[in-house]
Formats: sequence, C-alpha cells, structure tokens
Amino acid sequence: VQLQASGGGLVQAGDSLRLSCAASGRSLRSYTVGWFRQAPGKEREFVVASRSGGRNAYAESVNGRFSASTDYTKNTVYLQMNNLQPEDTAIYYCAVSSGVWSARDQESMYYYWGQGTLVTVSS
Repeated sequence: VQLQASGGGLVQAGDSLRLSCAASGRSLRSYTVGWFRQAPGKEREFVVASRSGGRNAYAESVNGRFSASTDYTKNTVYLQMNNLQPEDTAIYYCAVSSGVWSARDQESMYYYWGQGTLVTVSS
C-alpha cells in the first residue's frame, strides 16, 4: 500500500483544515487507517483511527474537534480539523494497519506510512 498525505498548511488559531490520505495498491476497506502527528521536539502520537463500518477512535486531545472519514470510491481518508490550536502544530502522518482494532493507537501496529504533511497553527 502506498499512501500520499496532503492538505497541510499554515493557519491561524480557530481555523480549519482538511487533510487527505490517498491510498493505492490495496483497498482501505481491509485496513485500519490511522493518523499520527509529531510536534517539534516531541514523539509521534496517535490522533485517530478509522475502520470500515464507521468505526472511529480519537485521541482525547482532538476529540470533538477532529473528524475522520473515508471515501472508499476514491480510496482516500480525510481528517477534518476544526478549531485548530497552536498545540496542534505538527507533521501529520497517515498509516495503515491490519492489526486488531484494540491496538489502533499503537504506532508499532502500522506498517505502511505516508510521507507526512505539515500543519502549522499560529496564535
């Protein structure tokens, strides 16, 4: 599976962005798709995981502000980010896993990764 993330940019606090993660090679229906982010000087952290059937699980820090969705006809996952804050500044990565849903927030379960897209939120 090859993943191409896009949609990052520079925004102000309170603004919105939508990230995209386009997959090729395999249908996303077979996988859990995760979004992770890495802020400057910090370790990469889990943001959200999605699986077919409408299952989504969010990190507490983004719950209620971020929303993941999947267009299987385009084999693309979207991450709608609303009310962005400076602490959301990070490189955002999409990744896929065929592991169990219970391990959805574990980075080690994901073995295909996109290249990352930078989101910068100014105060």
